[in-house]
Amino acid sequence: MRAVPEFGHALLKELGAPRSPAIETFAEVRFKDGAGKLVIPDGAVVCRRGQKTWTCLVEVKTAGAPLKDEQVGCYLDIARDNGFDGVLTISNQITASSSESPVAVDGRKLRRTALWHFSWWRVLTEAIVQHRYRGISDPDQAWILGELIAYLDSAASGAGGFEDMGDKWVAVRKAARDGTLRQNDPEARAVAERWEEFTQYLCLGMSQDLGRSVTSPRPRKQTTAARLDESVKQLAAEGSLTAVLRVPDAVGDLRIRADLRARRTLASVTFDAPREGRAKSRITWLLRQLADAPDDLRVEAAFPSARETTSALLSDAREQPEKLLYGADPKREPRAFTITLARAMGQKRGKEAGSFVRETRAQTFDVYRDIVQRLKAWQPKAPKLHGPGADDVPDAPSPEPPRFEDADVREVGDAPDPVS
Repeated sequence: MRAVPEFGHALLKELGAPRSPAIETFAEVRFKDGAGKLVIPDGAVVCRRGQKTWTCLVEVKTAGAPLKDEQVGCYLDIARDNGFDGVLTISNQITASSSESPVAVDGRKLRRTALWHFSWWRVLTEAIVQHRYRGISDPDQAWILGELIAYLDSAASGAGGFEDMGDKWVAVRKAARDGTLRQNDPEARAVAERWEEFTQYLCLGMSQDLGRSVTSPRPRKQTTAARLDESVKQLAAEGSLTAVLRVPDAVGDLRIRADLRARRTLASVTFDAPREGRAKSRITWLLRQLADAPDDLRVEAAFPSARETTSALLSDAREQPEKLLYGADPKREPRAFTITLARAMGQKRGKEAGSFVRETRAQTFDVYRDIVQRLKAWQPKAPKLHGPGADDVPDAPSPEPPRFEDADVREVGDAPDPVS
């Protein structure tokens, strides 16, 4: 952060740090607690701009080492007593935002001192986006950031992404399939917590390859605990887990559903149908956009004032588009379309071929690259003036979603972009 200020500011701006001319960083700073005992946080960061000074302590864990509640609580006390703005923790534990922490501390400690958290996967994502898309003005600093990316991308650094669904995954998957999983089972909550991390892992991974911020939308006032309760309830009742990924300017949100009972993973996108034309022409509009999509894609049409939907495999819809028309009223225009790709769920642990993490990640990226990024939302044509030269005015292009390029999609462990 000190050597590459553009990267440092990108990380620290959401913590409230000012954009100082130079970021000051310190390692193994030493303090004494109220009892006179020596306390050594891993580091400290200082940002100054004008009359404002922002400071925070830093605590870091790597590999499988978790952050410790008592240790972080002690650093919060040190930060408060010494006038620091807060404590920043960094570990392989992935959270939805920097304001969510994987540790539990007494809420009274947070009245005057903030607690923030970054995962190493988030740090790596910010480094890649800054290096590849935003750019670094100084060539030497660009080289340094490239070296950081190479280091964090190595398994030897202990700064990994998401390894697997945890040691409770196999038991929960079996219980869900057998119908014996209950909402109060502690194993169900452990899996829900891992799923929450996996969702953020997917968001950050897509951000790395798109250069845009991919998020998982949630109700504004929903807490992490409430979100986990919702996932556990769905897991026990339906035997499934759901994640929603939002890519800026994409035609719709990408929805990932892991069906543990059927052992299938479904990736889908829902978007509005055209608001003009006859029912069949609106379906034809969709099929033209799916000209190169796989035949086993499932297409579903929803209609206004009707609970019933129509559905067909893409191969069948191409031959008989009328299968997607509303049965009771074939002239009723569709309101929205849902495109779904289903695949067998990976069964292995870890991130090797055939594992749940690897296969679900690959399916998510494939659906976005091959389907979602190619879909364009319908837009009504602008009303035209009649007269000489009126037809010479080109239509305004609609914004396109960010696209994956084959060379850009990277797996964990891929070598970073070469830096000249």
